[in-house]
Amino acid sequence: MHYSQQGEIGPQKLKLLSFNIQAGTSTASYQDYVKHSWRQILPHTGRTENLDSIAQLVASYDMVALQEVDSGSLRSGFINQSRYLATQAGMPFWCHQSNRKVGTVAYAGNGFLSRFEPDTVEEYRLPGVIPGRGSLVVRFGKGEDALVVAVVHLALGKRARKQQLNFLSGHLETFRNLVVMGDLNTQVSSKELADFCSRLELSTPTSELASYPSWQPQRAIDHILLSPSVLGHQAKVVDVSFSDHCPVELELELPANMQLRPATRPLVSIEAPSRNSSG
Repeated sequence: MHYSQQGEIGPQKLKLLSFNIQAGTSTASYQDYVKHSWRQILPHTGRTENLDSIAQLVASYDMVALQEVDSGSLRSGFINQSRYLATQAGMPFWCHQSNRKVGTVAYAGNGFLSRFEPDTVEEYRLPGVIPGRGSLVVRFGKGEDALVVAVVHLALGKRARKQQLNFLSGHLETFRNLVVMGDLNTQVSSKELADFCSRLELSTPTSELASYPSWQPQRAIDHILLSPSVLGHQAKVVDVSFSDHCPVELELELPANMQLRPATRPLVSIEAPSRNSSG
């Protein structure tokens, strides 16, 4: 909590991070996609060391949105990486959404780690010709005063992204205090994302932050988007080489009347009720 000079409780501030971790695989050049392609299907000791480095990084944040996090397959040594990172980072709450399964070889999804305990978690399957994209929607509090955090990983194709953003806006437009975090695979200047932000009245504090590729960032495709009621400060890219993306961070200032409840339970995962793209 934060206090004013008069001793009154001030607006609560949180440190947020959004990170596409590429299933714990580091990438140093475009050549690595080919040269180290085996790392996408086979386990290796470097992945665990890399995950431990990621855990050290995320330990200093209050909420962390993860994309391309393995749910527990051959390449990850059948370890749920959301749970592993939460355990290693000392995060008291975690949840996970499994999206794209390739036999027993790879099982990609979204994850969310938090020092605060949500009231509800829902997951959505996003539309698209190629299945395997989704969103976690985590709600802190109840009613219109709740803080709602959506973790999103959108498609590579413009047409699919437009469908997915239209679907999401229909489910998120009633929330007053909204944070959208994730790998959106497009810049905020693109028509589909600009329309989404306009419809939900979202600000774009990370719009100018190039986060991909991690070895020479040129594209701003990882974002944290905010409702007008929540303020963002000190947005920046974290210069690390743990993935093919760099993470983006933001300090979030909550409305004055909102105080989140610290998570006090042991490490837990809420089984998110699944909702498909047809609603």
